[in-house]
Amino acid sequence: MKETIRTVNSGLSMLILVIAIAVASIALVMFGGSLEQNLTIIVGVIGQIVWIFLATGFFTLQPNEGAVLILFGEYKGTVKQSGWHWANPFYTKRKISLRVRNLNGEKLKVNDEMGNPIEIATVIVWRVENTFKALFDVDNYIDFVRIQSEAALRHLAGLYPYDITDSEQSLSLRGSTSEVGEALKDELHERLSKAGVIVEEARLSHLAYAPEIAAAMLQRQQASAIIAARQKIVEGAVGMVQMAINKLNENDIVHLDEEKKAAMVSNLLVVLCGERSAQPVINSGTLYN
Repeated sequence: MKETIRTVNSGLSMLILVIAIAVASIALVMFGGSLEQNLTIIVGVIGQIVWIFLATGFFTLQPNEGAVLILFGEYKGTVKQSGWHWANPFYTKRKISLRVRNLNGEKLKVNDEMGNPIEIATVIVWRVENTFKALFDVDNYIDFVRIQSEAALRHLAGLYPYDITDSEQSLSLRGSTSEVGEALKDELHERLSKAGVIVEEARLSHLAYAPEIAAAMLQRQQASAIIAARQKIVEGAVGMVQMAINKLNENDIVHLDEEKKAAMVSNLLVVLCGERSAQPVINSGTLYN
């Protein structure tokens, strides 16, 4: 079976009918009592029971709310139109919200693709689309969404490393939030479609190394940052040394042999790559002393 949209009677039109039956039944009871006509009284009493029974069929729906109609255990359809309605009083009317909801998941301790323990959490935006599946294909669709979201997040965390550690890796949990979010959304859509649930958005809300390795990973990140900075410094220093030698040769300022060039390169690299300010020693003699 699948969801069937049902149209029911307007509450206002049925209210007029119920009032008419109520007034008529009261009049019959009074009329029969005055004339001592038992049959008229019985008809009036039956009318009283009928209008009270019919009055139990009224129900209201707010915007983005649905009512699943069940007759003696059999699914009869779903009403999604907001307003005041009337349906068969024998129908069991189970209301279900169709509004967009947020699931703020708890922090999970899992292992990433490299086996490093990490803490991760997600925020999921979802809503019920198929009321039949939500109520009858799963036991509790809210618990189903929560448990399946946790399972999907655990599975996703094992597919990506926390951060990129070599040139062969292209995606990571920390550096590819959009791609990871789309992958999580696709997996959740596949898992939650069994419960008639649509996932509007899925994003990581928390991501960090587990406390037991956080300090070691911080040192690793600092070391990587220092190495990257040193590489930039060396590249810039080599370029500046090359430019200095070329300018000296072009302008014919001084002629240096290979030994003096090597000494000049060494001194410039020390000055440009050093962490502290250089303290030069002035040579007051000749160039070759």
